[in-house]
Amino acid sequence: MPIIGKFIKKTTEITYKRLFNKNKEFYHQVITLVKLVEKAKKTKLGRQYNFQNILNDDDVIEAFQGNVPITNYDDFHEEWLKDAIEGNRDIIWPGRVRHYALSSGTTGSPSKRIPVTTQMIRSFQRTSFKQLSSLSELDLSEEFFEASFLAVGGSTQLVKHPTHIEGDLSGILKKYTSPVMSTFAKPGEKITRLKSWNEKLELMIQKAPEWNIGIMAGVPSWCILLLEKIIERYELKSIHDIWPNFKVYVHGGVFMKPYLKRFEKVIGQHVFTLDTYLASEGYFAYQVSPNHQGMDLLIKNGIFFEFVPFNSDYFDDSGNLRNKHRALALNEIESNQEYTIVISTNAGLWRYMIGDLVKFINTETYEIVISGRIKQYLSLVGEHLSLENINQAIDKTALQFGQEISEFCLHPIEGVLQHHWYLGFDEEMKSDAVMKSIDEELCRLNDDYASVRKSILLTPKITIIRTQKFYEFMEKIGKSGAQHKVPRVMNSEQAQQWQQFLRED
Repeated sequence: MPIIGKFIKKTTEITYKRLFNKNKEFYHQVITLVKLVEKAKKTKLGRQYNFQNILNDDDVIEAFQGNVPITNYDDFHEEWLKDAIEGNRDIIWPGRVRHYALSSGTTGSPSKRIPVTTQMIRSFQRTSFKQLSSLSELDLSEEFFEASFLAVGGSTQLVKHPTHIEGDLSGILKKYTSPVMSTFAKPGEKITRLKSWNEKLELMIQKAPEWNIGIMAGVPSWCILLLEKIIERYELKSIHDIWPNFKVYVHGGVFMKPYLKRFEKVIGQHVFTLDTYLASEGYFAYQVSPNHQGMDLLIKNGIFFEFVPFNSDYFDDSGNLRNKHRALALNEIESNQEYTIVISTNAGLWRYMIGDLVKFINTETYEIVISGRIKQYLSLVGEHLSLENINQAIDKTALQFGQEISEFCLHPIEGVLQHHWYLGFDEEMKSDAVMKSIDEELCRLNDDYASVRKSILLTPKITIIRTQKFYEFMEKIGKSGAQHKVPRVMNSEQAQQWQQFLRED
């Protein structure tokens, strides 16, 4: 009788009922903002932006938006964050911020240092426990609850500086993880501390037969690659030959659909796939159940959310804000409109635009899906091609040809009114037919794209390469494994790196 599993299963059921019976009203967001502003009113930032006056205003949200400008990382770092990183107190949050998470950033960009406070860590812990409790909806076996949790992430090794400690967010959170939870976590400290993805991958493959994995979490590219390598090494039919209790895969960071065929090839039983929206800046949302299409926004988690409509009224063609104060609060959003998220957090980020685009598919439960990135958006001649359009066209084409396209990218060709697509295929494929399918689907999805394709935008160029080349490229630029993702729409710097890599091959 699996006594421990039975106890944990019952505990998650009780916790789930207690936590999820509470309503989700907009006033929780108002309360969150008031608490954040009150907490930081005596900081240097709080004094400059008159936080005390904001608290005295009849409309706290309007006053907050009028006083505090929306910012991006570079501007926020220059004006505020660098002073906090240097060890100065009471800059963006009371006291000294001692921990900074190094975000993976985009290809070709240096890592960003994101502040991590004790309050933020507690928010992560509460949400992780809440998410775990939601597994009771899946009616999993007691044996599952005795299995381990495998996190395929970055290095947990932290670097100490005179004024602060920095490293992957997982390493910072690990310092505050209880010993009880650590016993269920894999791959273990020896492996998680490694910075080399290839070394970490090899050790996880070696250890795989010794583990009893129930949950896996991580970016699809690296998780599926690990499963494929394990099956190849031990000549298995599926991963369930050694991990029979593997029932849940928690993914995030990229659109999962292109990876589903590869994932289905490595599993022998049904596995629940759940999306999560977790970043160095905060824990924003997660999918409560496979029956839900999107993820529930976490409105009581120490984060005040704002949303800027991603259209020409708010952004120019380069993806820059037209007005640094205008944004919508949660009670003003509409279904199926694209927004970029702006956050103010209990780690001292204020009206910080993280660059992700989301849509609300349910405004009553605040259920969202990630639709793209501001900068992963292509408008060479007014085609306004979004990452959502691109993913949909790839998905339709893969279905049409009965092939999987899990890795791909594109960029504008310098000096030419033309896009260049690179698709990962491991079998013979008629590239012209594939490109024609993608092009036609984009024309159907996007009127602006269809219009410029009839006039000035040339027929897209296509290059078919092995899927493995994308991972070799990420390794070449030092961004393999962890939370790193292949950029779908490359900027000029990324495109130059990519072209150089292909020339050297």
